[in-house]
Amino acid sequence: MAVHRTENPLPARRAPAQTAPVFTDADAAALYDTLNPWDPDHRMDDGFYFPLVMAADSVLDVGCGTGSMLALARARGHRGRLTGIDPDRAMLDRARRHEGIEWIEAAAAQAPEGAGFALATMTGHAFQNLLTDDDIRASLRGVHAALRPGGRFAFETRHPLARAWEGWTARNPEDVVEVVDEQGRPLRYWHEVDSVADGIVAFHGTVAAPDGTVLRVLTESLRFPGPAELHAFLTEAGFTVQEQYGSWDRTPVTDASPEIITVASRG
Repeated sequence: MAVHRTENPLPARRAPAQTAPVFTDADAAALYDTLNPWDPDHRMDDGFYFPLVMAADSVLDVGCGTGSMLALARARGHRGRLTGIDPDRAMLDRARRHEGIEWIEAAAAQAPEGAGFALATMTGHAFQNLLTDDDIRASLRGVHAALRPGGRFAFETRHPLARAWEGWTARNPEDVVEVVDEQGRPLRYWHEVDSVADGIVAFHGTVAAPDGTVLRVLTESLRFPGPAELHAFLTEAGFTVQEQYGSWDRTPVTDASPEIITVASRG
């Protein structure tokens, strides 16, 4: 999850957490929507994915979270099959408020085999939750099996050379977010990095009241694969990279790029 999806992660999806009774899993899912409204008209990342979704007759959103992307696609007239898959029950409970969409509680590796989707997406840097080589291989096999021949898989990861995690600290004013949640509670949210080793960044996010009372601490680890590593995994899984960009304005990937945005096709 992300406070601002291209910059600051909100680690509330697949991570163990220390939870106060006053801030539940459902509260965390609702906070995600407050911090991350899906807005393809004003956000470049959402604006990149949304035309792909609207042009595809069937879409599998892997790591769909609260389902905002698919819900907006349906609201704006998508008439084909829309399916969201995510292992986080609280997020899916929130997604299921949206009708006319299939919601599956499972990981990418358990994507529906032989479903023949035209497009699979994995937005919000969700690919980085795949920590081991086995996780990546199993997930790519699952996505590959769910696509039709020629179907496309679009996703993004943060470029490791940009070292985005160096800004994930309360010492960075841009990392401290103040919001009012759906219950009318004012909240503060910030991050701290716990470790960086072997391409894995472990960190935690704190949700607190304005007086500093901690309501929840959420922990997560993210993997930062480079372009060549991603290309090798995709090739091994039977994908061909069609497009790869270093930012949402579709500039090429360089060592200075903040992102690695990939569109690959199933062979």
